[in-house]
Amino acid sequence: MAEKKPDYSALKKGGFMRQKQKGYFSLRLQVVGGNLTAENIRTVSEVADKYGKGYVHMTSRQGIEIPFIRFGDIEEVKEKLAEGGVKPGVCGPRVRTVTACQGAAVCPSGCIDTYALAKELDEHYFGRDLPHKFKFGVTGCQNNCLKAEENDLGIKGGMVVNYKEEACIQCGVCAKACRENALSMKDGKVVIDRGKCNHCGRCVKSCPTDAWEGESGYLVSFGGLFGNKIYQGETLLPIIRDKDTLLRVADAAIGFFEKNARLGERFRLMLQRIGEDEFRRVITEAYHG
Repeated sequence: MAEKKPDYSALKKGGFMRQKQKGYFSLRLQVVGGNLTAENIRTVSEVADKYGKGYVHMTSRQGIEIPFIRFGDIEEVKEKLAEGGVKPGVCGPRVRTVTACQGAAVCPSGCIDTYALAKELDEHYFGRDLPHKFKFGVTGCQNNCLKAEENDLGIKGGMVVNYKEEACIQCGVCAKACRENALSMKDGKVVIDRGKCNHCGRCVKSCPTDAWEGESGYLVSFGGLFGNKIYQGETLLPIIRDKDTLLRVADAAIGFFEKNARLGERFRLMLQRIGEDEFRRVITEAYHG
């Protein structure tokens, strides 16, 4: 009687990917927002030395993969990683690990706490089964270090700004800092063109007298794709000012994908097939609560 082959397909949800080399797997780890502790890193190093070939691969999405894990060692590897607080990632048609830049907690340009948001999104959506893979990316500001628009759902930190003329000394620093030419000086006063403002918050961060106030918010793009076909995600909503609205919009987008996509069809390709009108209606309803 022929020996029954192991069911490798079930391993994909546990982050194990078949390699070209027979009998070996690469283990993808869950690295939320690109952050690992020193203990996590030590544990990964020890596992790579003992069960792999002594090295790890840093992926383009802030992840870590340990190549050359043998099938027979998989359960033991997972136990060793868990002891150091490290969890396997996922592969296949489901929500992948949320990526993020360092955001306002570290970067002076950041408008939002990207890591805190990445953890919250991860808790809500990580590993959810869908017709195809679905990627979140969170970036802290318009510098867009994480390239939010490459993701199925990209979130970019921004600010809704308010000008306090009584606190202004007409130094012109804000106008020089504005890269969109939304601010200018005329007759010694600041002139604002709200139509050009992209919510970057540079006026708030540059003002020496706090004449600009900023309320943090989220600029959301939908349908980014970076693979065989490349599409830039589109910003279809005004800036979102609160977390509850953001999560409603994310729920609506994923729910729409889950309901309408064919098996093996990416989010962007689904939108192209059925048209964006209904999707716009659904997320606009979610935006307005």
